[in-house]
Amino acid sequence: MNDHSSTSPRVALVAITKHGAAQVAAMAPHMADAHIVVAQKFAHLMEGAPNNISAYDGPLRAQMGQFFHDYDQIVFFVSLGAVVRLIAPHLKSKDEDPGILVVDDAAQFVIPVLSGHVGGANAYAEKLAGLLGATAVLTTASDVGKTIPVDILGRELGWQVEAPKINITRVSAHVVNEEPVALVQECGARHWWTRPTPLPANIHLFDRFEAVERDKFAALLWITRRDISAELWHELEERLVVYRPPEGQQP
Repeated sequence: MNDHSSTSPRVALVAITKHGAAQVAAMAPHMADAHIVVAQKFAHLMEGAPNNISAYDGPLRAQMGQFFHDYDQIVFFVSLGAVVRLIAPHLKSKDEDPGILVVDDAAQFVIPVLSGHVGGANAYAEKLAGLLGATAVLTTASDVGKTIPVDILGRELGWQVEAPKINITRVSAHVVNEEPVALVQECGARHWWTRPTPLPANIHLFDRFEAVERDKFAALLWITRRDISAELWHELEERLVVYRPPEGQQP
């Protein structure tokens, strides 16, 4: 799994068309660490760019496997449909795939296509949109609904999520469907909610697990350092997701 929380992401800007190459050339001074991949016939547009530049000839699809290995974020300046066909044979899982983004030919929209949360594509789309004066088109439910992203809550604070994948899927559904969810925080930093909007009304905060009347909540998010027994995991079935803050992290 790519970890985007502690290091700068490895980024490729892939330009296939003349307009796309011109957009990449304009962005290059602001993204000097990004690698540029451009069709050979448009490579001259990159003259003077401070980036590492690779000019390709022949079909781009032949390079996709290496792209997936080498980069954390791959930004394509080409149509969404073309990108879907290029990446389809290489998809594994959201824990392994890089973030995939598409910028339209007029540079009006930035669309995170793949690995929006875990892969960081949503956040990167908003960064690119700011540079381009474009609109980031986010379709992930927790971003659109401005609620808790269950799979990455506290990641920027160093928290580790602990739960079977099915629990994360089920609890995420409860959260975005606005069902009552208990959030118990017994340790760790308290500034994990960074959105400008209030915490959604279906999220109910508690300081201790014992204070939760479990039959009143569809799911439970638990920020703790306690050991959790197999019996409790079983009792809560697919309703529990646990977060482990680093030792010594202050509230």
